[in-house]
Amino acid sequence: MAQFLSSSIGKKFLMSLSGLFLLVFMLVHLTVNSMILFDSSGELFNRAAHFMASNPIIRIVEPVLAIGFILHILYAVILTIHSLYTRPVGYKKQKLGHSSTWSSRNMFILGLAILTFLVIHIANFFWKIKFTGHDLLADVTIHGVHMENSYALVTTFFIDWWWIVGVYVIGSIALGLHLYHSIWSAFQTLGWSNGIWRRRLNLVGLLASLVIAGGFALIPLWVKISTLL
Repeated sequence: MAQFLSSSIGKKFLMSLSGLFLLVFMLVHLTVNSMILFDSSGELFNRAAHFMASNPIIRIVEPVLAIGFILHILYAVILTIHSLYTRPVGYKKQKLGHSSTWSSRNMFILGLAILTFLVIHIANFFWKIKFTGHDLLADVTIHGVHMENSYALVTTFFIDWWWIVGVYVIGSIALGLHLYHSIWSAFQTLGWSNGIWRRRLNLVGLLASLVIAGGFALIPLWVKISTLL
């Protein structure tokens, strides 16, 4: 087992598993964030955010999630370096546009863009909500339950700072391109791919990338544009 995990195939296997795990997290995270779209009072989003912050299962999952992110990034870096050193001479001169997509050839670049987006997201929202606090997080009472006003923090940042909206949109586009290739690639690595399933997984990758990337881009745009109407 140790020999398998240390091999190139083993690293791809672990990266695929961690990637699919992160995909589930993104769907849950998007579901919570989407509450902003359906309730301008902030009640729905605050209740959802409070549930995520106070649920003991979520607290257990959070460190596992962090480990998943670290493993995914670590193996992506290792595999990219290994690929660069094992490419045949003249590889860069080949015209690969007909045999692969732009996103599949630039997964590492897309990953760096997503990582930048993630760092900005954590610094502006997650870190303030979980650790340092912020004036906008003053407690509100909803149905007799005291909770932080996460809605005020998130929407105010989107309203006051165009650059944060821009970062979210660009980061979402990079995420969508990354997901489109990585979903079917992950299943292929796990051994679940053939001529028929490859077409189906391509469709799944396309739909998932549109829903997740589109959703994350829509939320800040919706908040910002709503204030201009």
